[in-house]
Amino acid sequence: MKRNLLKKALAGLLSAALLALPTLAAEPQQLSPWAVSELADSYALGLVDDSYTTYIQSPVTMEQLESMTNIVADKLALLELEPRTADAVGLVVDTTRGGVMNALYQEAAAYDLPGVEEGPEAFLTGLGVVQGDGASLAAERTCTYQEAMVMTNRLILAIYDGQDAGSKGLLWKATNGDNTLYLLGTIHLDRDNVYPLHKSVRDAIQASEEVIFELDLNDQEGAALLQSMQTYQDGTTLADHISPELYQRVQAAAATIGKDSNALDAYKPWALASLFSTLAMQDDSTSSNAMAIDSYVNAAAVNAGKTIGAVETYAFQGGIFDGLSPEYQESYLDSTLAGFEATLSGAATSPEIDEALQAQEEMLSAMFAAWKDRDPEAFSKVYDKAAIINSTDELNSKLFTQRDPGMIKAAAEYLETEGSHTYFMAVGTGHMVDPGGIVSGLRELGYTVELLP
Repeated sequence: MKRNLLKKALAGLLSAALLALPTLAAEPQQLSPWAVSELADSYALGLVDDSYTTYIQSPVTMEQLESMTNIVADKLALLELEPRTADAVGLVVDTTRGGVMNALYQEAAAYDLPGVEEGPEAFLTGLGVVQGDGASLAAERTCTYQEAMVMTNRLILAIYDGQDAGSKGLLWKATNGDNTLYLLGTIHLDRDNVYPLHKSVRDAIQASEEVIFELDLNDQEGAALLQSMQTYQDGTTLADHISPELYQRVQAAAATIGKDSNALDAYKPWALASLFSTLAMQDDSTSSNAMAIDSYVNAAAVNAGKTIGAVETYAFQGGIFDGLSPEYQESYLDSTLAGFEATLSGAATSPEIDEALQAQEEMLSAMFAAWKDRDPEAFSKVYDKAAIINSTDELNSKLFTQRDPGMIKAAAEYLETEGSHTYFMAVGTGHMVDPGGIVSGLRELGYTVELLP
């Protein structure tokens, strides 16, 4: 089980984007136009959640402000900056714009940052956290949640950018004549303090006219089709397709995630296996509104008005999973559910599963570290794609051998577009790396592909 648990989990994590991900497209009537560009990062950092339209224009509360400053403190602590003796005595922290500025400044003032000694107004305006000066800052006016969110988000990004920090991601640049195609290998997960992303990734998204994914995450018809593929349409339920023992475990697991014990009855084993695999691979840094990297890129692109493209359809990708044998689906669910059960506090597990989960945790941490450092060689040492492709596992090889050639072809077509264009393609890192990955595939076709520095 140890080998199967690892291979099943890691293959899907870096290949298929099937799980429903939040698109987080802004609603202009709810969010002011000047704040739309801040939404993707604010959500990824935990500054807003799915219900943001119910409070975004309301006055910020002291409790909400404290939550924001805690996020700033946590993110700055990760940078291991040189500490500084605070000189914020006398600064009034309240829910006015000036009070919010003071609260944010105090978190930054704990570190030796350029310009921090000049005080809140000069420091924050110098970073672009707020615009204007003096009366134009409207420091006495009550601050809305939206304004506080934007200032907080800008402060975190500005400090990270000033330190050349943030997750760089595995990002390549392919060129052909006047055409550029950025290639980001993603991980379909939110963990290991992956946010914020490095400025180079954010800039590449903004520089592109079209952003391409495995699937169009905004395609409602496709999502509906996936939903129908994930669930039984013939009048049967999960209990009719798996053993009574496994079904009881699914019911128990449903309760642990706040669902009724029968809430998952309509879902097929492969769909539930994907769910429990993802839940088991989260960590303490995964926020309550977990945002997979693909979802972040999509939100940033949609909110910037970019054209969205896709190299696959929901029918094609869903069919890979839906075509799995009943025996395999049951085994897939059994192994991933065992991993989820072992992550629960106080859950009784076997030494074999405990060992497998420990190995999985070490691999995930190493993968994310390599991804964040933009180190494909280190990544490949951890993620053995060749072993996955060459395995006898019914699913793993299909995730790549049936899909990599099509992705290489799609990437090449973008590079061959007439005229001068810039594109951004974000697909699972498993499709980028060798054997048979997009990067080497494009190079073999004669295109220039370089890893960004």
